[in-house]
Amino acid sequence: MPVAVVTGAGSGLGRVIAQALDGAGFQVALLGRTQASLEETASVMARSLVLPTDVADAAEVEAAFAAVVGMWGRVDLLVNNAGTFGPSGEADEVPPEEFAATLAVNVTGSFLCAREAFAQMKRQEPRGGRIINNGSISAHVPRPGSAAYTTSKHAITGLTRALALDGRAHDIAVGQIDIGNAATEMTAGIAVGARQADGTVRPEPTFDPQHVADAVVAMAQLPLAVSVPSMTILATGMPYAGRG
Repeated sequence: MPVAVVTGAGSGLGRVIAQALDGAGFQVALLGRTQASLEETASVMARSLVLPTDVADAAEVEAAFAAVVGMWGRVDLLVNNAGTFGPSGEADEVPPEEFAATLAVNVTGSFLCAREAFAQMKRQEPRGGRIINNGSISAHVPRPGSAAYTTSKHAITGLTRALALDGRAHDIAVGQIDIGNAATEMTAGIAVGARQADGTVRPEPTFDPQHVADAVVAMAQLPLAVSVPSMTILATGMPYAGRG
């Protein structure tokens, strides 16, 4: 059975993605900060490994991947999903330490997990694997007051492209899924009212996160000779095209 690692697997999109991969026949390692929430995700799964991990901590990430390889012998898929919205506000209103903390989780965490996955995918037999980074529509256009989050998601696009280029020689396919308004705990406020570029606050449409999970599974099941560099999935009526 193929082996997947999903970060941020204790809630939201990470939980739905992990459970969908389990349903598709993957053995799934669940990474996240809180053991109880990871165990809740695992409770309905057939094959899972719960690994409480701070993805921004290099030693913890290394230990988690060692545990995965120790259990199942390889890593076929990494879904870099862990992330935080971080502080809201214009640049002068954002504390520097909160900006740095957002990048630590969203960017450094994704890099550290990709680093471990890359190393394992290069040395395993048969070699190779796939990495799917969770970007955001903020990787294309920002929301008002989102300097930290938007910076981090633009960085994810750069990371995806660099990894994809470096991965070619090792049968490692790397892509990104950019999501807009999937209905999770993290985005619950959007359906009630979201700040728009003109300063108004209006509710926006959302969609079932299961569709994101289905898209990730579809990407994951492709042969490694086929890559999806970028996919955008969003609620059709949300203000994305022409935002700002």
